[in-house]
Order: sequence, then C-alpha cells, then structure tokens
Amino acid sequence: MLTGPIWSQKLRVEIAKAVVGQDAVVERLLVALLANGHVLLEGMPGLAKTLLVKSLGTALGVQFERIQFTPDLLPSDVVGTMIFQPKTGEFRSHHGPIFANLVLADEINRAPAKVQSALLEGMQERQVTIGGVTHPLPKPFFVMATQNPIEQEGTYPLPEAQTDRFLFKLIVDYPSAEDESTMMQRWGQVTRQPELAAVSGGEELLRLRADVDAIHVAPAVQAYILAIVRATRGLAGVSGGAKSYLNFGASPRASLALYQAGRALAWLRGQDYLGPALVQELAPDVMRHRVGLTYEAEAEEITADKIIAGVLEKTPVPAV
Repeated sequence: MLTGPIWSQKLRVEIAKAVVGQDAVVERLLVALLANGHVLLEGMPGLAKTLLVKSLGTALGVQFERIQFTPDLLPSDVVGTMIFQPKTGEFRSHHGPIFANLVLADEINRAPAKVQSALLEGMQERQVTIGGVTHPLPKPFFVMATQNPIEQEGTYPLPEAQTDRFLFKLIVDYPSAEDESTMMQRWGQVTRQPELAAVSGGEELLRLRADVDAIHVAPAVQAYILAIVRATRGLAGVSGGAKSYLNFGASPRASLALYQAGRALAWLRGQDYLGPALVQELAPDVMRHRVGLTYEAEAEEITADKIIAGVLEKTPVPAV
C-alpha cells in the first residue's frame, strides 16, 4: 500500500537531485497537489523557483508548460485562439500552453488584467473558452505562479479575486551556506547537469486523493479552523477608537483551504487525523494572501504573518 510518507519521500528524493534545500516549500507543493490547489511562490530572483516547479513536474511525470508573463502578453497566448483553415474554410481552435497538467506562470504579476482574467477561468473552473466553445482542461491541473516581491516597475498587482484562488502563498527564502555550497558543486558543470526521472504519475495522484479524503477531522478541529478564519474578519474595520490593521479578513475559501490542506498534510506525514498543530502550521501559508493590510499596518511594518500569528495566539486550542 502506498502511504503518504513513502509517496512524499520518492518525490522529494527525485526533486532533491536538482533543487537543494527548500524542504518546507517542497512539502507544501506536494500538499497542494493532493488538495487540488494552486500555489503562488514569492521570492527574490535566482532562488530556483522556476527550477523547483519544473523539477516537480518532471518527478510527477505530468505534462509541464511554462508561460513567461510580460506586459505585452495577450489572453490568446495563454488559452489559445481560433485559426482559419483555408482548405476547409472553417475555423479550428488552437490550444494554448494552459492545456497542460502543471502550468508555471512565471512572474505572473507582469501581465495585464485581460491576461489575468483569462487565467482565472482555468484556475477556478478547470476549463477555458475559445471562440465561444468551452474546453475542459486536463486532469490533474495546477497553476504554480511566481512573483518578485521587490521589483514593481511594469507590474500589475494581482486582484484579490485571483490571489484568493491560490491555495498557498509561499515565501521562498535564501538557502543556507551549506545548501548554497552543494548547489555550486551540483550546477557548476557547464557540460553536465542533473537529470530527473518520473517516479509518479497523474493517475496515481488522482487515486491518492481518496486516501486524503479518508483523514478524520474532529468537530472541535473544524470549529477551530472556523474560529481562526473568522477572527481575521473581526479585525477588519474595528471601531471604537481601536486601530485597524486589516481592510478585510480571510474569505470562506480560507476555511476550505485549511481543511483540505490540513488533511493532505496529515496524510503526507502518516497520520490518520487532522490535529490543531497542523492547522497552526498551515495558517500563514493559507491566509497571508487572503487578508488586506491597511495603510497603518504597512506604515508600522506590520505584516500579514504577524497578524495571523496574533490570531493563532488568541484563539483557544481544542483538546483533541
């Protein structure tokens, strides 16, 4: 029987041939695959975000496509378009790069609103419309997007409706000195580079989701998830002279994301139930992009992670 730790280990070992370190980020990506969710990766240039997603696609054995988002990108460059066939006198739909199992949207915040809206239908409905005809996307289907947190020239901030559709927003940090040294040795060759093999498959992933759905969630833990998410809404627009640090709190998608991702993480770690500790661990990744900071919060350098940490500290933990 294929268990969570075994499946996780075989994928992580293969990915580690190319990507050094980033163990926590890799685990979150595997959780997203199991929970059928999209991921937004944020980090400085050169931190192997693109390599990480490409390596994940290779190890998983699914079709991978990369789209470099630029200000002049058109919706048809993502979803496809209608092409006229002179021989038949008819128009035929040409599928774009979104018709893949794993789509890397590189520097997603560099594309204008029209492109963002074209991507939205695919992310939410798992389908796209070309020339008035709806086409289903392959199964499984994931969007993993990257963005640079510091370079804002020529960028278009993602609308809240789109960021809310990402299961996680993950912060990719610099590697340790030891990991960076290993990376130099591994990628320092000009003529030889690490090669990865497929150790899983899309069909296997779809089957494993049934095991994730079997993870038990006690009513007390479900109430705990709701209490955390709803507490962020209580912080938005507070009155009575209290300073408000949030314009809006997390949406119901955050509750659903914590519930689904929590079960997936529990299965990956070989547990048969979801406990409060895993909910606390996942809360920042699930909610940091689902709360809106006020001007006062940004002026005082109060981050979304700090607010979420405060919510977790004040919310009573159930005894499970």
